[in-house]
This record gives sequence, C-alpha cells and structure tokens, in this order.
Amino acid sequence: MNPNGNGKQAPHGPETHGLTTLKRTVNRLGSRAIDRRTRIGKALSGFRRDLIQDVGGREALSTQQAVLIDLCVKTKLLLDSVDSWLLQQPSLINKRRKSILPVVRERQALADGLMRYLVALGLERRIKSLSLEEQLNEAD
Repeated sequence: MNPNGNGKQAPHGPETHGLTTLKRTVNRLGSRAIDRRTRIGKALSGFRRDLIQDVGGREALSTQQAVLIDLCVKTKLLLDSVDSWLLQQPSLINKRRKSILPVVRERQALADGLMRYLVALGLERRIKSLSLEEQLNEAD
C-alpha cells in the first residue's frame, strides 16, 4: 500500500535517493534546515558570503539579488547532495532499461537552474567602492 492509502503502488516506486525529502525540507524550513555548525553548513555559509561579496557587498545587495542568492545556496545544497549520492552508486545506468537513472536528469536540471541564477546575479565581480575616508584609513 502506498502513502496515499488508495491501495495502488506509486507509478515510479519509492524515492530512494532522498532528493524529494531534501527539497521538501529545505523549502519548508529554509535556511533554518541548514545547521551552520556542521561542515556543510559552514561551506554553504561561505558560499553565500562569497556571492554577496561578488555582487559588491551587503550594502549594494538589492532585494532581488538577496532572493537569488538564497536560491543559489539552496540549489547548491540540493545539487551537492545529489552528486554525493550519485558518486556512491555502482552504476548510473539502468541495465534493464538501457538508460541513465532518472536522478541524473534531475541533477542536470538542478545544475542548469543554479547556472541561470548565477547568470542573473551577473558574471562579473563587482568591487565595493571605498569612500575617501575608508581609503585613508586603509593607507594607515
């Protein structure tokens, strides 16, 4: 019996890679789902910090850019998780159907989404302009 309770088996079988559960958790809890004390949390926090620096710092960050950065961080978490799972598999080919595993296509969709978010943020690095006072303080 499936979780829907209608007695029919789900069309694609059980979710074994955990991507659906991870997506649901991240979307429901947002950044609260990422414990910043863990290695993964620290890496994602560093990724977020680097993206913010690349767009010119927190002061230059627009609301739209902040949303895109959040999407980038969540997508990177999902993508890294799927990559980790894929690398643990003995093969990425379904021998019976003679095709790649469906999760490989989902992984590529995540990668394409991350690339689109990054392009929307801008490919060039913006350097924060310093005021005259800040420049003089740095010279000391």
